[in-house]
Amino acid sequence: MKSFTFLLPFASVATAICHYGTSLGPRDLGLAERAEGSFGYHELNGAINWHALDDKNKLCATGKTQSPINVVRSERTIVPGRSYGLNIPSYPYGAPIQNLGTTVQTTVNGSATILNDPSYVLRQFHFHTPSEHHLDGEHFAGEVHFVFENGNKKLAVIGFFIEIVGGGDQPTQVISSALDGLAAIPEAGQQGVTSPLDFAGLREHLRRSDVYQYGGSLTTPPCSEEVTFNVAAKPIYVSADKYRELKRIVKFNSRFTQNKPGEENILQIVSRTVARLALNTRRRAFSA
Repeated sequence: MKSFTFLLPFASVATAICHYGTSLGPRDLGLAERAEGSFGYHELNGAINWHALDDKNKLCATGKTQSPINVVRSERTIVPGRSYGLNIPSYPYGAPIQNLGTTVQTTVNGSATILNDPSYVLRQFHFHTPSEHHLDGEHFAGEVHFVFENGNKKLAVIGFFIEIVGGGDQPTQVISSALDGLAAIPEAGQQGVTSPLDFAGLREHLRRSDVYQYGGSLTTPPCSEEVTFNVAAKPIYVSADKYRELKRIVKFNSRFTQNKPGEENILQIVSRTVARLALNTRRRAFSA
């Protein structure tokens, strides 16, 4: 594996990840400029407070089609994986992998047909630990998001749950090869190169899987909506060593599950509940 490491200019510990490389987060911007306000996953910069970090993030607290969600099989549209025509070329010399502080991300080219639109172009893929989506209430060790954009600047994500290899399971080779690049990027702002990437196995994996589709949002600020999420039912696998290395670098980077698409934002419900409790407390204090 060939790799190199350097510190990206103006690296921020928290950067926008879900839409990097798309029209919402162009690659020609500096790393600090790509951050839609400083955000993270803990304390006051965590998901419960993203809307307060930047005015651009208001949908994080008000949007009604937010991601991720608990995917209930009986409630979601099922699309056969073979219909996506996933096409990602091989990278015999590897591809760039970056530590963005809030995830690690690999930039590759490719295409897919989503919502009968063959113009979706792959911009990047990145990782979350643990999984952001749940499947019938079950969470997974991790999740990888392949982010696509079409000619109308509409975004779509094909997501795969990640499990740790157990008895009889085989690691998904292209994901293992991508994670080979982690050794060169232990710190935010560093960049390296993956091992050679061959996506044929992943393409076949998707062809054999059902996919749950729904209209959602970016799972990071600014939480923009009208993002078509496509969550593969069949998980992919990595070794325990690879998973531990990934988790050690990205740590916890999973947004909490949102309300069902079309229903009121969870944070608005919580806000009303807190206000009601505060009012009741004041009333009891005055009547005492």
